[in-house]
Amino acid sequence: MKSRTKVVVIGGGIAGCSTLYHLTVEGWSDVVLIERDELTSGTTWHSAAQVTNFGTNQTMIGLKSHSINLYKELAGDPDYPINYHHGDGGIRLANTEAQMQGYRHFASMARGMDVHFEIISAEECGRRHPLISTRNLAGGLWDPLDGDIDPAQLCQALARRARKAGAEIYRNTPVTALTQHKDDTWTVHSEHGDIDCDIVVNACGYRVNEVGAMMGVHHPVASMEHQYFLTEDIPAIKKAGHRMPLIRCPISDYYCRQEKNGLLIGFYEQGCKTWGMDGIDPNFVNALCPDDLDRVMDVLEGAFERMPALRETGIRTIVNGPITYTIDGAPLIGPIPGKRNAFCAIGLRAGLGEGGGHGWLLAQMIVHGEACYDTWCLDPRRFTGHANVELTALKAIEDYQNEFRFHFPHEHRPAGRPAKTTPLTPVLAAEGAEFTVVNGWERVDYFKPSPDFHPALTFNFDEAFGVVAAEVKTVQKNAGLAEVNGFNRFEITGTGRHAFLDRMFCGSVTKRTGRVGLGYLLNRHGMVKGEATVANLPASDRGPERVWYGSAAASEFHDMDWLSQHIRPGEDVQIRSLTNDQTILVLAGPRARDVLSTCARGDWSREAFPWLSVRECFIGFAPATVIGVSFSGELAYEIHVPNASLYAAYLALRKAGEEHGLKLFGARAVESMRMEKGFLHWKADLITEFDPFETGLHRFVKLEKDDFIGREALLKRQSEGARKKLVTLQVDATRAPAHGGASLMQGDQVVGTVTSGDWGHRTGLNLAYAFVKPELAVEGSTMQLDLCGDLVPATVIAPSPYDPEFERIRG
Repeated sequence: MKSRTKVVVIGGGIAGCSTLYHLTVEGWSDVVLIERDELTSGTTWHSAAQVTNFGTNQTMIGLKSHSINLYKELAGDPDYPINYHHGDGGIRLANTEAQMQGYRHFASMARGMDVHFEIISAEECGRRHPLISTRNLAGGLWDPLDGDIDPAQLCQALARRARKAGAEIYRNTPVTALTQHKDDTWTVHSEHGDIDCDIVVNACGYRVNEVGAMMGVHHPVASMEHQYFLTEDIPAIKKAGHRMPLIRCPISDYYCRQEKNGLLIGFYEQGCKTWGMDGIDPNFVNALCPDDLDRVMDVLEGAFERMPALRETGIRTIVNGPITYTIDGAPLIGPIPGKRNAFCAIGLRAGLGEGGGHGWLLAQMIVHGEACYDTWCLDPRRFTGHANVELTALKAIEDYQNEFRFHFPHEHRPAGRPAKTTPLTPVLAAEGAEFTVVNGWERVDYFKPSPDFHPALTFNFDEAFGVVAAEVKTVQKNAGLAEVNGFNRFEITGTGRHAFLDRMFCGSVTKRTGRVGLGYLLNRHGMVKGEATVANLPASDRGPERVWYGSAAASEFHDMDWLSQHIRPGEDVQIRSLTNDQTILVLAGPRARDVLSTCARGDWSREAFPWLSVRECFIGFAPATVIGVSFSGELAYEIHVPNASLYAAYLALRKAGEEHGLKLFGARAVESMRMEKGFLHWKADLITEFDPFETGLHRFVKLEKDDFIGREALLKRQSEGARKKLVTLQVDATRAPAHGGASLMQGDQVVGTVTSGDWGHRTGLNLAYAFVKPELAVEGSTMQLDLCGDLVPATVIAPSPYDPEFERIRG
């Protein structure tokens, strides 16, 4: 073993082998993989190894496309060919029109990544797969590139190429400890010696938390037992003359693919079982769990109904092995929260099919700092302090039970709730709140008109449309109150705080005490990294002069890592998170100033407390910090209150609002209103694939500043011109909003992709934001939106169609 290398990848399954190989593709050859046993001896070796192009967002589509193209190349390598059944085709079945509508949306989204799915009828499903019954089928989604691959051959092929490029692999070498040094480098201790390295990658499959513990972290990854059968030969398959397409069935919770002249059939039973929660036997290597046929009998009955030939077919082999899940079912690919020079590729429930793409994107992150796609849907920092293994296990069970059932818009499944609450959660529930979930926080979505109000799951506007409209009207005409919990809030102190923030933001950052500004952070490639408000608080009995940095609720770990990693040695800057200590009450509407003046001492007039001001005060007797900002487009105040005083502040505001028509509103009303104002959402409209000029943020960029992160890259990008531009669209449809990822068409050409969509209740417009070709980013340009399979007209309009002069915000 060498004693020094640039990167050590721990784990020899698909995640580790793919990462190692792709690091060499990105130009780093001084890299090492360490495996405790033999390559593929964990989950990889018993994988069903299906390789689909289907994904529910464009990043997943993109990484799967990379996997397919890479696997085709490997299979065709004359020196080391591997078994890859490419292009057998696959059908995702559906028995409801709502499921079919979802498939039409995903097909629209995939088209923007140059992936072409086909929506087929029940009869066509039966024609393409002669073994299935079409009884109670509505149709299906056809993936022409679906297939399967030999897992061991795949990993060996990746390892072979990595070795040829200079990488080294050490098998039968268990890691025993990890030590991080003051300069953030690592020493990897193993039974065969130590290796010093710059970067460590945890790719340890179901042993992820054994290695995590060596770093002093835990990962929200849990394992589930998963069973599949290999059948005896089936005569109809022998006679078909072609390979059978793959089937994924959300009706009966099973999948199948051809294996020789029989089938491999896998089950996602409702009575499923976690694995390894109390530790894993060190000798569990190339091993399986005991067969448990009784557990899958109910699912097997459904499979018999769908594929009657199975009733006449014997079982040749039973495989029951662990597979890993995260809280939301998507893998964790990227930086480990709170650690430097530490990355992971874990929680890969569909590792073989996606693994080529996982390693590709992770290698880009390690070498270049970012990947070619925005990878937030994979980022380990998308989960924060609530993300323990116990919660993950509950969500893993739920996800396993719904393996082939995609999430509908506004669908929030019940397992693992409530994870994060405030003192107001039960109070608002008693008021009739329907809750959504934001980074684990229970946040009000809207207030139900009756306890038995349950809108249908659909891609259309649902029955809550009128309820949301009424909440918006209250905010527009009188005053509304909403709890916005989990909003990220850092307190930044030290004499260097202003210079530090000036370096972090690409535009001007206000330094005036009592004033607030909005700005954007870029990465080193000049792309949009984050959005934050900066509020300058005066010295008081609550603290010294300080800055409050506020950003999206989901960004807590992401932003803390980014900011703390850029504090220079010796720089007098300290950052403390208040995210879980304080909660925001948003008071909005033309009568909001009257409500605030009734319950808080002081002069709250427009002259004394203008828009973009900040002040400490008391709401009743509850200490609070009030910031004059608005996400609704109406006069509004963010009222930040310590959680211990939150209920008191809420009662004071409700009492003060009685004479001013104050009512409660929720997140869906906010979403509608922000669309009308041209306000953007982080990780929906603000992503690392585009720079601030492409995103329409020109006024927030100050290139004459000589020192901000991403400046040189942004100058270069500016000279090259925009690839896409973000626009506001008016959609000529009343039945459904545009959904993120949907394609915009001119003829048969994709010309743009939707990032957000909703109905503007004050303007009466169906609105969408989208990145489109630059030549179309002018008012009046027309195109067609692929709205769940229907092409509807969409026209570029001016941003902020509601109160474009911002007079209502200023009050």
